[in-house]
Amino acid sequence: MNPITLNGGEHAILLLHGLQSSPAELLPVAKRLNQAGYTVHMPHIQGYGFMHGDTPRSVTHWQDWHAKALAEFRELKQKHASVAVGGLCIGATLSLSIAAELGDEVSALVLMATTLWYDGWSMPWYRFMRYVGYYSPFRYIYSYREREPFGLKNEQLRKWIAREMSHKDSSIVGASKLNLPAIQEAERMIQVVKPLLPRVIAPAIIIHAEEDDVSSPRNARYVAEHIGSKAAETILLHNSYHMITVDNDRELVASESIRFLNAHLRN
Repeated sequence: MNPITLNGGEHAILLLHGLQSSPAELLPVAKRLNQAGYTVHMPHIQGYGFMHGDTPRSVTHWQDWHAKALAEFRELKQKHASVAVGGLCIGATLSLSIAAELGDEVSALVLMATTLWYDGWSMPWYRFMRYVGYYSPFRYIYSYREREPFGLKNEQLRKWIAREMSHKDSSIVGASKLNLPAIQEAERMIQVVKPLLPRVIAPAIIIHAEEDDVSSPRNARYVAEHIGSKAAETILLHNSYHMITVDNDRELVASESIRFLNAHLRN
C-alpha cells in the first residue's frame, strides 16, 4: 500500500493508521479534513502496516515505527505553517509517542479509538495466552484471525468486510490476521507511552466509541486523566464500535476533528 497525500492549505495533519492496516481505513475522515482545507498525509509504515506477502518476520521494532512517523512529521513541518498528528487505534498510541517527544512542535492531536489495553467486549477470553506465545517459536506460527464484528456496528459494511476477509488477506479495516510479533511490539510501545503522557502538551481531542469492541472507553478516560495538554476534549460516540473512521459515526468523527483543528490551528 502506497502512502496517500491529499494536498490542501498551509495547515497539515499527519494521520497514522492502525496496526497491520493501511491508510485506506482513514480515507473517509481524511477526505473531509481535506475538503475543510487541510493537507492530509497518511504514510504506510513498513513493518507496522500490512502489505501483501508480509509474514510475521516482516514486523519491525516499534522504535522503527516511531522513527518513520517522526521523519514524516518533520518533512510536513518543513512545508506547512503547522502540523497536527492523529491516528486510529495503535496509530493513536503512536501519535502520542510522537507528541511526547516533540512537545509544542505538534500543533494538535486527533486521537481516535486510542488503544492502551486490548480490553473491548469482543476480545477472546484466551487473549492472556499471547504472553506465552511471545517468547516461543509459536509466535511465528499463530495469528489472531479477525472476526465479526470487525470493529463495525454498521451491519451492511460488516457483511461486506466478512466477504472480503473470506477470500483475501486484507480489507479496508486491515489484515485478516494479526500476528503475535506485531501485537507484542504494539504492547511494548504502549508500556513506554503510558508513563510519558504527562509530557504530551499539544491540544488533544480524544474520540472513542462507548461500545468499542477492541479497546473500551477506559482507554479514552486514561488518556484524558494523564495527558499533559491544557486543552483536551473527549467525545464519546454512541453508534459505532472500534473502527470509528469508517463506521456509522464517521461523519461526526470528521466534523468534530475539523472543529477542533480549526480552533487550534487557525486561531
